[in-house]
Amino acid sequence: MASDLDFQPPEVPEPTFLENLLRYGLFLGAIFQLICVLAIIVPVPKSPEAEAEPAEPRNMEALKKPRATVPSANKRAKKETKKKR
Repeated sequence: MASDLDFQPPEVPEPTFLENLLRYGLFLGAIFQLICVLAIIVPVPKSPEAEAEPAEPRNMEALKKPRATVPSANKRAKKETKKKR
């Protein structure tokens, strides 16, 4: 009676290349997501050098003259219809 029972594990086929690729891709995706979540949670202190550099391009923008906005054709048509009334 005890000899009739078979306690060997079932045969599992070897994973194919695509199955391995999928498995490791999922692991890499999970690690990437954890890094992204940690980047949101953990604040990074700013260095004083990084704060000084962006001030220079702002000065360049202030030197440029602002351009006058050109009214669109739709606004022109509305003004003309009002004048006709």
